[in-house]
Amino acid sequence: MKWLALVLLVGCADAPIEIADYACPEGGTQLTFENFGQQFLNANCNTCHAATAGHRHGAPASYVFDTLEGVHNHRDRIFVRAAASNVSMPPGPEDPPAEERDRLAEWLACGAP
Repeated sequence: MKWLALVLLVGCADAPIEIADYACPEGGTQLTFENFGQQFLNANCNTCHAATAGHRHGAPASYVFDTLEGVHNHRDRIFVRAAASNVSMPPGPEDPPAEERDRLAEWLACGAP
């Protein structure tokens, strides 16, 4: 019976918001890789997801976010894991605040310029 409760609880978890479900603001965004994305990714992702990351803590080698090309290659995945109300990444107690996750969502939804 305990496993049934666990299955039901897990089944009730909210599905992540997809990038296609998050609109870029009308008129676009002022956020760019240079003035937002690079700093956000360096502070919250690139300990494990940079090309030069020594110990990647299980992050796949192909998931590299320290260049704009790398972000574009994985934009949908970054969104589902870390933008808006999606909070599965980064792991640990030092999560970025909701306002920063919302900015990440805007930047990614607008094409990560």
